[in-house]
Amino acid sequence: MCGICGFSWEDEGLVRAMADRLVHRGPDQRGQVVAGGASLGHTRLAIIDLSENGRQPMANEDGGVFLVANGEIYNHLELRQELIRAGHRFRSRSDSEVILHGYEEWGEGVCRRLSGMFCFAVLDTHRRRILLARDRLGIKPLYYHHQGQRLVFANEIKAMLAWPGLERRVNLSALYRYLGWEFVPAPDTLFAGVHKLPQGHYAVFDLSQGSLRLQRYWDLQFHPAYRRPEEAVEDLRALIKTSVKRRLMSDVPLGVFLSGGLDSTTVVACMRELGVSDIKSFSIAYPDPSFSELEYAEDMARHYGTSSEVLMIPGLSLEDLEAAVYHLDEPMTDLSAIPLMLLCRRARQKVTVVLSGEGGDEVFCGYDRFKASKAASFLEPVPGLKPVLKAVAERLRDRPQKKGAVNVFKRFVQGLCLPREGEHLRWQYFLLPGQAQRLFRPEVAAELDFDDFAPVRAVLAHCNSRRRLDREIYADLKLVMADSVLMKVDKMSMSTSLEVRVPFLDHEFVEFTARLPGWFKLKGFTTKYIFRRAIEGLVPRRVVWRGKQGYSLPVKNLLRDPRQLRPLMEELLTTSPLVRDYLQVEEVRRLMDQHLAGTHNHNHLLWALINAALWHRRFLEQG
Repeated sequence: MCGICGFSWEDEGLVRAMADRLVHRGPDQRGQVVAGGASLGHTRLAIIDLSENGRQPMANEDGGVFLVANGEIYNHLELRQELIRAGHRFRSRSDSEVILHGYEEWGEGVCRRLSGMFCFAVLDTHRRRILLARDRLGIKPLYYHHQGQRLVFANEIKAMLAWPGLERRVNLSALYRYLGWEFVPAPDTLFAGVHKLPQGHYAVFDLSQGSLRLQRYWDLQFHPAYRRPEEAVEDLRALIKTSVKRRLMSDVPLGVFLSGGLDSTTVVACMRELGVSDIKSFSIAYPDPSFSELEYAEDMARHYGTSSEVLMIPGLSLEDLEAAVYHLDEPMTDLSAIPLMLLCRRARQKVTVVLSGEGGDEVFCGYDRFKASKAASFLEPVPGLKPVLKAVAERLRDRPQKKGAVNVFKRFVQGLCLPREGEHLRWQYFLLPGQAQRLFRPEVAAELDFDDFAPVRAVLAHCNSRRRLDREIYADLKLVMADSVLMKVDKMSMSTSLEVRVPFLDHEFVEFTARLPGWFKLKGFTTKYIFRRAIEGLVPRRVVWRGKQGYSLPVKNLLRDPRQLRPLMEELLTTSPLVRDYLQVEEVRRLMDQHLAGTHNHNHLLWALINAALWHRRFLEQG
């Protein structure tokens, strides 16, 4: 993994200052180039070819084309041979060098030839242009600011803020989106004027004209090709192993995150079957057993004989919370973000690369929200049912455990009462009807378009399928996966100089799953049905058919605990300029009171506000 940055004019001092803010992404080497009316910077975490030959920026044979790249190209050996046959000369064993020569050979088409996780920038001084690109699923982030004839870019926003010309302002529309979704959907960010390059896109900046053109180069297409699960099981099992095998290439120590759940256990099982002898596994635990998967993680560590390390997280420190906010660049309040950062910190003491199970729940319908949507399809036609269920749910007090019948029922009814256009993501949205209008100050609300599920409609406009489950999977991959889950994984791991690889987001693997009918994935109310069938015999049966747990932090209880987050919440949400300037302080106070009384669970919204207030303090108030 690496840090990349640059801009469309020449300034060696500025590009060095930007790279200084990315050292955590690449502590091993750094470099910059100033040429052709532009500047590129790079910090390197060496994974493949640890020598000086892998240093970036890389130049082509005539010194007119330069590359800075972040990520791993898993088919680099095949592409290298093809490019050598075409006459290109390689100077290193680095996988990144195939991007440079691939650009010379195929231009923007190089993006379609790459298999891996990546973002990169190519400065072509001959054609007077900069090419930016991001991998198909959005595993690696890339941000840009384009105004007038100037372009600034980096794979973390904090590097872009080294340029004094980038004004620090809150994007109010993005703030509204963030409070509902817990992340800001692409292409926006919480910084006004800073944009995400969407997954599966490249952008071409013309250095002569100052124009920027974005182009989608990949999308997921659904074309069911199997009639019975038995026909697909062997193909799927083979692809799972292939995806894991591709991600074992490394010249540095490698490990795995192990929760004991379906996805992480499958990765460990494949590693063992592929001949990895010394598997180092890393797991998280909490004192509250309703939030912890320690029992399952330890069981699987024993079963596969891994060298296991367990990180017990009793609570949160302000220092860790502020570190996470800083490294995330913009708040993204997935409740597992800070635990992941702490786990990455522990893992980095032993390894440089880990494999992780992200993606399996999105492509195989593993989340409860898929089941909730299916249940809603049976209940919504019943006249008068929603008001009755809502009245019952409102009379029930929140329970301290993670799930349980009462908490699951209350959450289900909340999603059920949101507009159906939200699809299954109604159960991933955390502003209640009319709540945003009450939350924002009147003068701010007047500037906002309160349309909660506009991001869902925008994404689904590109989906080629009309089938409900296909569309739900598509929306999950394009919204929550790209802008929340993968941002969490990248930023939290790279804060510790740790590379995380995700086998279940291999694009060929994902494309294969799109050829499976929806009912293979959610059969009745059994999630990930075909995946479970495929790993029978590879993974112990007690894991194969167990339900999902997850490792999210018990934030709702920490917010009520005067020894934990309650003092911070009450101080921040009554004094923060972000709250005072844009929100109704009385409404925020009411939400806190209800949560503290235990009559309501507002942990998602309150946690989002705390993180936003800390973000505002770190990036706008302190500068």
